Amino acid sequence: MAGVAVVNRQALRRVLRLRSLIAGPLAMEKHLRHDPVMLEEIDQLFALRPESVVVDGTLGLGGHSERFLSHLSPRGTLVACDWDLGMLERARERLLGTSPARIELHHCDFRDLPTLLQQLGLMADGYLLDLGLNSAQVDDADRGMSFREHGPLDMRMDRTRGEPASSLLNRMALGELESALWEYGDERWARMIARRIVERRKREPLRTTEDLVECVLAAIPPGARDKRIHPATRTFQAIRILVNRELTELDSALIESASCLAPGGVLAVLSYHSGEDRIVKNTFRILAESGEFEEVYRKPATATEEEVRRNPRSRSAKLRALRRVAPTG
Repeated sequence: MAGVAVVNRQALRRVLRLRSLIAGPLAMEKHLRHDPVMLEEIDQLFALRPESVVVDGTLGLGGHSERFLSHLSPRGTLVACDWDLGMLERARERLLGTSPARIELHHCDFRDLPTLLQQLGLMADGYLLDLGLNSAQVDDADRGMSFREHGPLDMRMDRTRGEPASSLLNRMALGELESALWEYGDERWARMIARRIVERRKREPLRTTEDLVECVLAAIPPGARDKRIHPATRTFQAIRILVNRELTELDSALIESASCLAPGGVLAVLSYHSGEDRIVKNTFRILAESGEFEEVYRKPATATEEEVRRNPRSRSAKLRALRRVAPTG
């Protein structure tokens, strides 16, 4: 019976792979219909003028930037970047030629933007950081970011550099794995999941998303699983954050980004989990205490019920904003 199960699993994988090849063009169209989160709120917050300089530090497919460009004249400028070269090229095709404004698109991490703006001699009137995943990235099985998609365990935003998730999971010490799952995923079964990963890799290295899901399911008893979300949700989130260093130096990046604001300029940040939001909240509070900036919201803004119905991904989004109220020093 065990042999039959293996054969059936292999056959199922071949069928799923064939379906993915057939559905490729349709899937691409689905990816390109990604909805930018809280677009109207951010658009009103920036209140861009024809001559404004606006920065999109997490360009994705360009949904927010497309709206920004609609306000700009030839005197205006959009500076945007993304660490995912594939997303950047799709956005380039979408945006170039749609506006008379100056458009600067760069393949880099948002942490590099302050240096880039300094080189360009620009100060921002609006500056957006959307810290969430693009749905096109999540749905791409080859990236390995979703427990719902069978694919290689990669998870890198920028696949031209860094270490894939499989490599990290197959070499990290038990304590390091446990700490990452707890700190980045708030996973209360972190110790058991880390142990299962270590036990599994002694027999065979983890290579696919399915391998990691199996470790999680083996670690969490069925009766103890959260009924609202898939048991692997927090683990995949934690490993993705670890692989991409998403929280590393986020506070200093926010401070440097705020320093790039022109007087009256606004820095808007969309975060999607407690670790991110906590860093944004604390950093904005420190900056506001300097007297050079003010927080726009007392509490983070959230998506409307209508948007959540249209785009469930926006449910967990929190929008915080910081305005420069004093001249640059």
